[in-house]
Amino acid sequence: MIDRYTLSKMGNIWSEKHKMEIMLKIEILACEAMCKLGAIPKKSMEKIKKNAKFDIDEVKRLEEKTKHDIVAFINNVGKYIGAEARYLHMGLTSSDLLDTALSVQCVEASDLLLADIKKMLLVLKQKAKKYKDTPCIARTHGVHAEPMTFGLKIAVWYDEMKRNEERMEKAKEMMSFGKLSGAVGTYANIDPFVEKYVCEKLYLKPANIATQIIQRDHHCQFVSTIALIGSTLNKIATEIRLLQKTEVLEVEEPFFKGQIGSSAMPHKRNPVTCERVSGLSRLLRANAQAAYENICLWHERDISHSSVERIILPDSAVVLNYMFHKIIPILDGLLVYPKNMITSLSKTKGLIYSQRVLLELMKKGLAREAAYEIIQRCAMQVWQETSDFKDILNRDRKVRKYLKASQIDACFDIKYYTRHTDMIFKRVGLK
Repeated sequence: MIDRYTLSKMGNIWSEKHKMEIMLKIEILACEAMCKLGAIPKKSMEKIKKNAKFDIDEVKRLEEKTKHDIVAFINNVGKYIGAEARYLHMGLTSSDLLDTALSVQCVEASDLLLADIKKMLLVLKQKAKKYKDTPCIARTHGVHAEPMTFGLKIAVWYDEMKRNEERMEKAKEMMSFGKLSGAVGTYANIDPFVEKYVCEKLYLKPANIATQIIQRDHHCQFVSTIALIGSTLNKIATEIRLLQKTEVLEVEEPFFKGQIGSSAMPHKRNPVTCERVSGLSRLLRANAQAAYENICLWHERDISHSSVERIILPDSAVVLNYMFHKIIPILDGLLVYPKNMITSLSKTKGLIYSQRVLLELMKKGLAREAAYEIIQRCAMQVWQETSDFKDILNRDRKVRKYLKASQIDACFDIKYYTRHTDMIFKRVGLK
């Protein structure tokens, strides 16, 4: 089970306190770098390290006056440092602090999301193997198509989640850049060594080139990746919801003792958690759209992106983290009904084997068009009558002209449709 402490980890990353802790670390590291360059005396550096701290409440009070968050922060830290505060923020601009701190937060958030993905992959791997040979009907357009196995359905999710793991790694890498290059990115008032030193200490790379900010295509890729992963979770949740419909009931999300499905109807067992996952995925896609809008800013920077990012970056990371913590237990405790899957396989009275019969007629020399017309005519009789497809085929003179009863019967062997399951599992990495 996921506890509140686990969920709070992501929230803590995006807290104002943690953000300021990172900014303070950046300021101290920048002073260290300038000390190495001889711009700050060693004794002054020792005092800065010893006394540097902040009071978040006081920062907020100062911000009400200054209307500038970074000035309020620097002034508050300076109060504790004393005379040495003159060395603080030398040659830096606000975005040097904000963007580099934001990168650290996004990297930390990425690590939590990658851990979630790994947990989900383990559950999917276990379930795929368990139901590898459990036959079920595949559906296209919501209509019965041909037999498959429930394990193959889960293997599709597993393979997609592996790609999401790669995407999240790349998004993390895209956010692993810092920037301390001054007001318009030209290092006019700060040595490039400072940026290199600070970034190395924070496990970041210096941005190849920046303006006043790190370019927002980085952040767009991060938010878009989160939205894409959320869409995969929506895909899985939607499939569970569809398979939980009363007339299907092949799977069901766990229903716990004491749980209430409806205030009015005591019999109800609704897929409410999967519905929640589906709903939240819409927020992630909306946030991704906002991230695309943030890429285009005026000249070397305006702040139209800033207010948006204060919402979409923490919200997207927190929401996806929450979605994982809801869907992983569902998959782990998923109620699967193989008998109902067998029942579903027989609902069309054998129509799901139509392509196999079509191909057998073609092997006997019939043109596809002619063979298709014969099989479709027989299939339409099943829709209109109560007869089984196999019985209709055996009664049809044109079919029997080419196929013996034993050959028709062989077309209805479900093992024919699942014979490559092991190969597919091996290719996906589930062997």
